[in-house]
Amino acid sequence: MQHPILRRLDLNLLLAFDALLRHRSVSAAADELAMSPSALSHALARLRATLGDELLVRAGSGMQATAFAERMAEPLAAALELLARGLSDASSFDAASSERTFVFAATDYTAFAILPQLLAAVQHAAPRLRIKVVYSRGGEPAEDLAAGRIDFALGYENDPMQPLPGIESFDWLSDEYVVIACREHPTIQGSLDLKQYLTARHVVVTPWNDASGTIDKALQRQGLQRDVAVQLPSVLAAPFIIARSPLIMTVPRHAAQTLQAAAPVTIYPAPFELPPYTLKVYHHMRHSGTAAHAWMRAQLLAAAAR
Repeated sequence: MQHPILRRLDLNLLLAFDALLRHRSVSAAADELAMSPSALSHALARLRATLGDELLVRAGSGMQATAFAERMAEPLAAALELLARGLSDASSFDAASSERTFVFAATDYTAFAILPQLLAAVQHAAPRLRIKVVYSRGGEPAEDLAAGRIDFALGYENDPMQPLPGIESFDWLSDEYVVIACREHPTIQGSLDLKQYLTARHVVVTPWNDASGTIDKALQRQGLQRDVAVQLPSVLAAPFIIARSPLIMTVPRHAAQTLQAAAPVTIYPAPFELPPYTLKVYHHMRHSGTAAHAWMRAQLLAAAAR
């Protein structure tokens, strides 16, 4: 038998449970649900009997959640959000009035590459829309996409993410790799050759702590290896480290130009052949038919064209 607990439970009680967990007050939750406090207290009593837990207990002027209720709070809110999305936006979506939340999984760099252009456009068309960004965790976004916990995952072509059946993607940005160094670098003046590149020490950003990435693999194919001095989980500190040291860093040109505006660094062409950097947007075909998803994909593609 599937979902035996749900078969015993009036699903309307879950809305009451969610409101109580958020407000920790019977009267405030009752106001939100347009119920009387006595009716909500009765709903709480039924939930306690069904789930075998007190759920919320009096604590001063408010209510304190039990350990079981605390564990339930996040998955319950996520489940209700998914259900509401599925029922509300399958056939129509009014961007101008929608308060829907779109969830993106991204590293700091992929968010930095896409979101400024996307949000600049979306804020005009959908002023009440919400964007939530969660940290991308390598291979896990594929499962989150399939489950509907995230709407879109931002990644690059050689991500360790192995898409599950049903995962679709489109290219958002294709870019060349370049090298950034401080403006007064002690050994690089005017141009950067391969010998200088290999002699220098490097900063790399590895958000998933992978041992090697596109740059290292390209060097390995030529029997070469770079000297990594600093490994970072985020790109945020990188330009300031580069600007104040003889370290260098290989990044997509789009990133280099933006980082150059934040710190005094010089951009050089990469002194060896590298495949282009391709930034991709992943989504699941299960959600592709909804009007809301179709609208957001159109905004992403339009932002890429600007």
